Amino acid sequence: MRRRTQPPPSPLSQRDGVDPVRVRLPDEVAFATVRDHLVARLSAGAEVIDGMLDAGKIVDAAGCPVPRDMAYMPGMFLWFHRELPNEERVPFAVGVLHRDSHIVVADKPHFLATTPRGSHVAETALAQLRRQLGVPTLSPAHRLDRLTAGLVLFVVQPEERGAYQSLFRDRRVAKEYEAVAPYDPTLVLPRTVRSRIVKERGVLAAREVEGEPNAESRVELLEHRNKRARYRLTPSTGKTHQLRVHMSALGVPILGDPLYPVVTGPVVAGDFRRPLQLLARTLEFTDPITGREHRFVSTRTLRAWSSYDDWAG
Repeated sequence: MRRRTQPPPSPLSQRDGVDPVRVRLPDEVAFATVRDHLVARLSAGAEVIDGMLDAGKIVDAAGCPVPRDMAYMPGMFLWFHRELPNEERVPFAVGVLHRDSHIVVADKPHFLATTPRGSHVAETALAQLRRQLGVPTLSPAHRLDRLTAGLVLFVVQPEERGAYQSLFRDRRVAKEYEAVAPYDPTLVLPRTVRSRIVKERGVLAAREVEGEPNAESRVELLEHRNKRARYRLTPSTGKTHQLRVHMSALGVPILGDPLYPVVTGPVVAGDFRRPLQLLARTLEFTDPITGREHRFVSTRTLRAWSSYDDWAG
């Protein structure tokens, strides 16, 4: 079995807290030139690729610009900075609850993506924290939905990232969420919900299907008033949109959810009204590097509970 070549360090520095794009030329694909491969592989189009090459914006491992006529070299690494989209600024600051030489625990607001993806690049928690803290090596140990607020664990040292990621993979992190949703007096709680959830690429909403359960959530009622309730949600697994799917299946969809039970479309850029009332409230784990016992609690509140008229208006 052929071992994959370890990529060399990037010759380009970050820009606005965003890493340059790295491209490896496949061994099994043959084009006459590097340019031909990039045109076929990237969606930017020939005109944009040619412009970047002519401007010296695509470089090799030594930081040297790649000319248009460079012959295709299997296994070669290239780097370039993507053109940042014209992003709508998220008018809520990401908070920092804890920082040491190994980890940063952030308290993410609603509407801010965890990491660069799609149309959200510089306006992400990762890019903001890299700029704010001056830590270009910062990387996430896990992810939180853009519409969900609360705690996210970031790792300072790249060589330690795997140790912290394994905490989540091996379910050695105790996580609790809080949600505001309709109150149903006939719904028997607490209960554990188990189902099989699938999320298809290109489809906004996940869905439950028949088959062996791959998602498990504990749902508890904390308090209720005025036909609304505050719930504690404890996931044992981490499927995409799991808590949102399970709450909707119980007949009490989380307030402000644009996907469940009915897809009303993605949240329009710049529309920060009525955020999804879901909060990653606590993270608890044993630090795999220092051995310290950590427990972090978000300082954020869900407005549909503390000030419903303000949230609804």
